[in-house]
Amino acid sequence: MSTRSRVIALTWSLVGVCAVPAWAGGGPSGLEELSKKSQACIECHKDQNPSLYQQWGSSKHFRANVGCYECHAADPADPDAYEHAGETISVIVSPQDCSRCHAKEVREFVGSHHSKAARILGSLDNVLAEVVEGNKGFVTKGFPKGTSAAAVDGCWQCHGSQVKVEPDGQLDPATWPNTGIGRINPDGSEGSCAACHSRHSFSVEQARHPDTCGKCHMGPDHPQKEIYEESKHGIAFFANVSRMNLGNAKWVVGEDYSAAPTCATCHMSETKKQKVTHDVGMRISWNNRPAVSVRPEIADKKMDLPGQAMPWDARRSNMKDVCFSCHSTKWVENWFVQYDELIELYNEKFAKPGLALYAAAKPLIKPVEFGNKIDFVWYEIWHHEGRRARHGAAMMGPDYTHWHGTYEVAKHWYSEYIPGLEELVQANIGSTDPAKKDAAEKLKALLDQTLASDDHRWYTGNMDPEEKAARAKAAAEFKARYENK
Repeated sequence: MSTRSRVIALTWSLVGVCAVPAWAGGGPSGLEELSKKSQACIECHKDQNPSLYQQWGSSKHFRANVGCYECHAADPADPDAYEHAGETISVIVSPQDCSRCHAKEVREFVGSHHSKAARILGSLDNVLAEVVEGNKGFVTKGFPKGTSAAAVDGCWQCHGSQVKVEPDGQLDPATWPNTGIGRINPDGSEGSCAACHSRHSFSVEQARHPDTCGKCHMGPDHPQKEIYEESKHGIAFFANVSRMNLGNAKWVVGEDYSAAPTCATCHMSETKKQKVTHDVGMRISWNNRPAVSVRPEIADKKMDLPGQAMPWDARRSNMKDVCFSCHSTKWVENWFVQYDELIELYNEKFAKPGLALYAAAKPLIKPVEFGNKIDFVWYEIWHHEGRRARHGAAMMGPDYTHWHGTYEVAKHWYSEYIPGLEELVQANIGSTDPAKKDAAEKLKALLDQTLASDDHRWYTGNMDPEEKAARAKAAAEFKARYENK
């Protein structure tokens, strides 16, 4: 327990604790009365920040007499502690602080990929925001040599950043405000509960609404929000919001609502057989973030997360349990067959050969990340278009699976990626540099092998004769059906 946690725990013990309400999830939660210290905070804040005061007043914290001081009290030794109105407080309430009452929820969250989102810092994605798009113009005490505003205002606001504390206890403006879900807090904990449970109402209704997830899960590289809105699930939700019972304390699919599922329904919320989980990976059977989709336990093992012990098929069973609330067994089983086949198609036709070709091309291009056109082309094939295809299939969004997904993958593969690699071969195959010549020959051999495969032979005009004939017949039948209409 941190120094700050000890201080706050002592505060709680002094003001008194009542029975644990069902919503708390374990640990001390309800106080007999609002502490005098919190009353003093409120006297000021209800005038200076009336909306903040009203948000707190509509929260379950208010009903449990959990006020400002119970969450924000700090020890002078804490790195982000400072004096305010005669009290030592900290602005940030970290998951470690929340865990005093919500131990189970925080334990699950800390073991999830959500809480590790800030580990993107230093990754290939961040090279774009910090170097390619940005500069070192954002200078603060925490970043005396500067950092990139593109990263601060973009990447870090979803993924989180390391919050830096100035010598007087104030938070560095390059790192605060920040409710990125993987925020690295001054107390060393990872994550931000407020990313989903917005301060100071901490509304469960808001956390269950798809719009909350849409702050981060949207856009060209992971448009889950847009896919959901396109899907039958999203259509049903927005047509039946009034029937969703989003604010109910007990929220079991099939009991408390049945009109539609939300993001929370499928990935987190309670079913008749499963309790709520704050590890959103426990029902996911593919990790579609990397260039090649992998099973989630593989990704969890790389990050040393507890989920490495949970095999993908067990997670899929968890998800099927949610599906069965509305769908028949055969419907669910067949849908997962469709999903798996799309992942298999993407992995085998584009991702695996694409990675191999990119590695073979490396000796022939500038050794600078994103210093070559081919870098951008390959990056967008897997990071943008390939993800859209995979996420579209995962969430039943056909337009994102096809037109925003596999079509874009194929278009850029055949119109930019393969021609770009062929140009590299031609430019280096006759080089006087033995290393360049050898690399070009190896790349050519791999290109020839890839394009001769069943997946790509059509591109070179060598489609299987039987398939070619079948396609010609189908085209003739299509034309005949419509030419007299």
